[in-house]
Amino acid sequence: MSDDSPILTPGDTCWQVAHADRLACIVDAADYFRHAKSAMLQARRRIILIGWDFDTRIQFEPDEKTLDGPNQLGRFLAWLTRERPDLEIYLLKWNIGAFTAIGRGMTPIFVVNWVTDRRLHFELDAAHPIGSAHHQKIVVIDDALAFCGGIDMTVDRWDTPEHRDRNHYRTQPNGKRYGPWHDATTAVDGDAAKAIGELARARWKAATGQDLAAVDEIAGRTPWPEGLEPTMRGVDVGVARTLPELDDRDEVREIEALYLAAIAGAERSLYIESQYLASRTLAEAIAARLREPDGPEIVLVLPRNADGWLEQKAMDGARRRLLHLLWRADTGNRLGVYYPVTAGGEPIYVHAKVLVMDDRLLRVGSSNLNNRSMGFDSECDLAVEVTADTANGDELRETILGIRRQLVCEHLGVPAGLFEDTLTETSSLLGTVEALRGGGRTLEKFEPDTVEDEDSPLAENELMDPERTPPSFWERTSRGRLRRRVIRRQKSAGSVR
Repeated sequence: MSDDSPILTPGDTCWQVAHADRLACIVDAADYFRHAKSAMLQARRRIILIGWDFDTRIQFEPDEKTLDGPNQLGRFLAWLTRERPDLEIYLLKWNIGAFTAIGRGMTPIFVVNWVTDRRLHFELDAAHPIGSAHHQKIVVIDDALAFCGGIDMTVDRWDTPEHRDRNHYRTQPNGKRYGPWHDATTAVDGDAAKAIGELARARWKAATGQDLAAVDEIAGRTPWPEGLEPTMRGVDVGVARTLPELDDRDEVREIEALYLAAIAGAERSLYIESQYLASRTLAEAIAARLREPDGPEIVLVLPRNADGWLEQKAMDGARRRLLHLLWRADTGNRLGVYYPVTAGGEPIYVHAKVLVMDDRLLRVGSSNLNNRSMGFDSECDLAVEVTADTANGDELRETILGIRRQLVCEHLGVPAGLFEDTLTETSSLLGTVEALRGGGRTLEKFEPDTVEDEDSPLAENELMDPERTPPSFWERTSRGRLRRRVIRRQKSAGSVR
């Protein structure tokens, strides 16, 4: 059962809690790309961009250019350094992702670095265990504004909340069309932005060995994007991380602890959007709540299938097993698992990573419900919690529920008023979703028949989705030799049968 203990605890479920004067939730990349460019146009000292992937050929506003400067990411960054003689730009990209970028026709980053302005720094980040991914998606501007969430500045991401069946702006630089894509991120200022700036500088140092000093505060100005209305004001923001173990660093599993605390703390409802459902630890925690006679309703929104053949074999196969675990535990019919579709029935890919616990906790970040996000990849999530000491608690509770409403209404294709009226009638999030599902853009339900053919020998495979940094070959063989010596000694002493 849940209690009133705080969810956000520095050193456990988060790294630190820092104040933000403004926080905005940004849903889908059409808005994010535009707001990110607007903020970067206001930069004076430094921009740090950290991502799983970047493609410098993407356009910020493929539908209609409204902002100054080149519309293409790479050209814009180069132009910006010429326009601002005191500005330094640092772009850090996961090194394995660079090879896939070359396959897409993107110029390798080390070549771009050679031909661009010396104040425009492109680097590949190899500071990770073999097979691990740098999965954080962060932009920091003058240590005064930060974006953090699930959206990469790369191909296949741009879309609007309407998720039309056909949208010719959803086109890769090579002319290939891609399907509808749902995503989410956040913008924060104040001390929360400074905290993310500290994290970004640490990432840069780990990758390059170069120390970047904090940016001195520029009095009277914050590069807040023009036209971006804050979702919340005057809030404390928890910054939670996953970092894999390295030679000089212990692993960090704050995000896993945050998920488990949120699952355990939910009283009435738990709403989650995730690219994957592959973590048995988290699935078992959800199953335990479903077995409770008075546990919360749980609504999961996932993509119909993972993106790519190999991911489908590994991640969809794991999802099938864990869905059956949840269905068996759902003796009170309090679970709904869905995938969104367009008006024409085409699946909308869910890349957002969002959790809403009752009206008490909002979490948006880069982590998924898979093992890698718990201990093997680098991740960063932001969370806002209402506690007994929250000054604007009632207002913040309404705001958290409003974000959930915005997301569900986008998926169901219904107006907010209809959602609220139905919720009042049913007194149930799950009942409301079921009542409003129908034709057009909507949520389709996962049933056992939906995933019947998705079992795979790669499901829950430690090579594809490891939970933590595997021991090196030397460690494995050394530990094995030590264990065999101990067993031999125990046998000789008659203590092992």
